[in-house]
Amino acid sequence: MRSSRQYGPDLTPPWKRNTPAPEVPAEVDLVVEEVTTGFCGAVIRCEKTAQGPTVTLEDRFGKHRVFPMEPRGFLLEGRVVTLVRPTPASPAPQAPARTASGSIAVPGARARVARAGRIYVEGRHDAELVERVWGDDLRIEGVVVEYLEGIDDLPAIVSSFAPGPDARLGVLVDHLVPGSKESRIAAEVTGDHVLVVGHPYVDVWEAVKPSSVGIPSWPRVPRGQDWKTGVCRGLGWPENTGAAWQRILGSVRSYKDLEPALLGRVEELIDFVTAPVG
Repeated sequence: MRSSRQYGPDLTPPWKRNTPAPEVPAEVDLVVEEVTTGFCGAVIRCEKTAQGPTVTLEDRFGKHRVFPMEPRGFLLEGRVVTLVRPTPASPAPQAPARTASGSIAVPGARARVARAGRIYVEGRHDAELVERVWGDDLRIEGVVVEYLEGIDDLPAIVSSFAPGPDARLGVLVDHLVPGSKESRIAAEVTGDHVLVVGHPYVDVWEAVKPSSVGIPSWPRVPRGQDWKTGVCRGLGWPENTGAAWQRILGSVRSYKDLEPALLGRVEELIDFVTAPVG
């Protein structure tokens, strides 16, 4: 009797064998071959359907074919694999939200009961600009901002306020330059519990960066002419200073829209009136 022939390796096509196949995420641009049709292409997308997940392949001619993602359904570099849907990438950690002043925001924080200390600024526009950028910070710190009608009123306000260790007074003054009337009044009222700081600009309008407003620069206004009106004329805007200010204020989104000469002074005042007693 002739002995039985001893056959070599299993000749069953690899995609028909029942051995487990590695699972491979069907990432975009992964090149695979579908086992039954021989269609070879790059993964375009995966979709979830009522019949089960599918994968769309694009061949080198730009033709698209959709295939079910069945076990052992594809070849990757000659190896049988099971395509699976990719795991969604974990979202990148988000940076903490910040206020317009650049401080870390405190979601849900309630406004603190107002401190005895105050910050005074010279004019309504100054107060609105400070509120625009530092409003959230001031409410958390419990600092109230009030405005002066004019620098000449400052000595009387300081006297009436009666500053002390737990009731500090900070004052922001326009155009505080050596030798000016503003500097003389500031020197008169400054003390241990009163801090007067200022910026070099004729008006707080100039503390907004021209690039933020969409202008090349702030116009030079001749002496003796109302500065705000002169700015409107120089920029070709209607001579309506209220509307002009709203246009300027509306261009301020955060501290990045303000000049450093103003930023530093306001931060200094906030630190002064909120410093611990003792």
